[in-house]
Amino acid sequence: MTIAPGQVPVAQYGARHPLDPDPVRSSKARAVFALGLLGALTGLFLGGVVPATLALVLSRQARREAYASGGFLTGADWLRRGERLAWAGLVLVAATLVVAVVIGVVRLAGDPYGHDFAPNVD
Repeated sequence: MTIAPGQVPVAQYGARHPLDPDPVRSSKARAVFALGLLGALTGLFLGGVVPATLALVLSRQARREAYASGGFLTGADWLRRGERLAWAGLVLVAATLVVAVVIGVVRLAGDPYGHDFAPNVD
């Protein structure tokens, strides 16, 4: 068989085995993104700790499963975005806690120590 001038032959990659699964986006990657987004949105209200922590735990599991699947599980970009949002949520929680502690210490320092009795009480 000859190829006409100007035509490019189609490269044939290794034939897929019929029992190979189709590449599918990991459902855990979607869950990591959703939990990371929830953690980032609620980070200022201290409620972001739980979803952000769950997102980081799930991301570790999803990475292991994706590596073990040999490329048939996709969604690494969603996983990466979810991890970044989860870390941002945890940073917001930490910043909120620091601000709350500083405000509490300043208010405590301004209050007189002990009971404030009348001047005629010993």
